[in-house]
Amino acid sequence: MEFFDISDRKCHGVSLSLDRVSPEDPERGWVPAYHFFIINEKGEKVGFCDLRIGHSEGLYYGGNIGYTVYDAYRGRHYAEKAVRLLFELAKMHDMGYLYITCQPQNIPSRRTCERLGGEFLGIVDLPEDNDMRVNDGHTCECIFRYEL
Repeated sequence: MEFFDISDRKCHGVSLSLDRVSPEDPERGWVPAYHFFIINEKGEKVGFCDLRIGHSEGLYYGGNIGYTVYDAYRGRHYAEKAVRLLFELAKMHDMGYLYITCQPQNIPSRRTCERLGGEFLGIVDLPEDNDMRVNDGHTCECIFRYEL
């Protein structure tokens, strides 16, 4: 798979700075992924995000996109703006759709998913052998699907 450079793109003053890429690891069931820092209009690192290319049962529950905004920068829609840039990158990889998931009690993340215009598929129980259940103690996830 070819990795693309999107460092020249911005969304309302937010850009992404590539931290690293991860190749596919079929043995672990991992797809190729991009890992970015989220950069605000002042050039500050305000968080990070990633895009996982492909589809699998694990990604249905874990999502194609993950994001974290540092506490001091929350409430400014940085995650939403970063995800909109990741949508563009996903389209470059001919992904027709993707999933974003979050914990049901994470209201800010749920609102981000809603503002992004995804279809809420519901709150689903994680399989007993799911990594998020085994490693993090999560029992369920909100799942949103986005048509690209």
